[in-house]
Amino acid sequence: MSALHEAPRTATKLLVTAMGLIDTFDPQQRATAVIDDFDDPRRLNWDIIPKPDRTGIPLHQLDRHQKVLVWDLIRLAVPLRTFTKVLSIPQLEHVLRDYEQDFLGPALQTWRTSDSYFLTFFGRPGFEDTWTLRFLGHHVCLNLTIVDERWISATPVALGAQPTEYDGVLKPLADDEGLAFDLLASLDDEQRGLAVVHDVAPADFVTRQVPRIGAYEYPDHYDLGMPGYTITDADRVALKFVRDRPSGISGAKLSGDQQQALLGLVDCYLERLPEEAGELHRRALRDGGIDRVFFAWAGAQKRGAPHYFRVHTDRYLIEAVNAVGGGNHLHTVLRDFDNDFGHDLLALHAGTDSKWGGGHLSSRTVSSEQSDPHLEP
Repeated sequence: MSALHEAPRTATKLLVTAMGLIDTFDPQQRATAVIDDFDDPRRLNWDIIPKPDRTGIPLHQLDRHQKVLVWDLIRLAVPLRTFTKVLSIPQLEHVLRDYEQDFLGPALQTWRTSDSYFLTFFGRPGFEDTWTLRFLGHHVCLNLTIVDERWISATPVALGAQPTEYDGVLKPLADDEGLAFDLLASLDDEQRGLAVVHDVAPADFVTRQVPRIGAYEYPDHYDLGMPGYTITDADRVALKFVRDRPSGISGAKLSGDQQQALLGLVDCYLERLPEEAGELHRRALRDGGIDRVFFAWAGAQKRGAPHYFRVHTDRYLIEAVNAVGGGNHLHTVLRDFDNDFGHDLLALHAGTDSKWGGGHLSSRTVSSEQSDPHLEP
């Protein structure tokens, strides 16, 4: 598992850029952006809806040079195609501001803005240290946990888009949703009968925003703050996620072209991981066998109406839901069952590897006579 997340070149570049950015902060900015306690429970908060109590420093409190460094950090963290998605999603806030003038009133001018995105560092960004970089706002959440300057966990990573169906060209998640529609359209009746698990879509992710996915999860009745679209308890049961019992159609029951379409959909989401490790994840997925990749659909089978899909593998979960707003408000996420927020990496490596990582630093506070008495026979 560790080898999949090994990205030392990226980790070092992220570290140096982060240290450079922090060095530009005045004392108040630093106190706002850097939370010294790596175990602060707010590190596990990744909800991409607007909230009044965001942790971190917003872009609107940064000067032009600091903003450039923030975007440099993000570009180092993700491949170019994903970087352009993350750049584009905040710009849809300006479209929403135009759409919602009558709905939300005068405060909209300061609330719907492409600068209301928050950067937070958890822990100490330092050489061979463990820390987290988070960039979070409406429809964007990037979590990068850097362990001992060697391994990077980059999930959960959630991206959204609103609107998705409108007379405009800014559609950053067109592939993230469209590739699934293409796969669904290619299924014959028998295949579709396996893939479609329910005729009602959940309001948001079935696994919700839990820090770590459990053995099973039920969706909520409605998405927080948007009770206009609700589902019943019977719907919740039909949409239930069970980790050890994937729903939908197995890749083994697809034709060769359909299998390639399914892998292409998964690759679209794996492209949210750091480029240095991305190819390792793609290869591992294929080595695991297409029969262990499942595709499930719920809700409407056409655009412009509430729909949902998920891809479930041994390691990853992809969820995409476009239900509220009449199927014009998309949320998507890539998750790693065992390593969201670096869970397994932290357990295995943080500060324990005497050849690489913070564990060796104890030898700098005591004499070698005490720390390495048996190094030589």
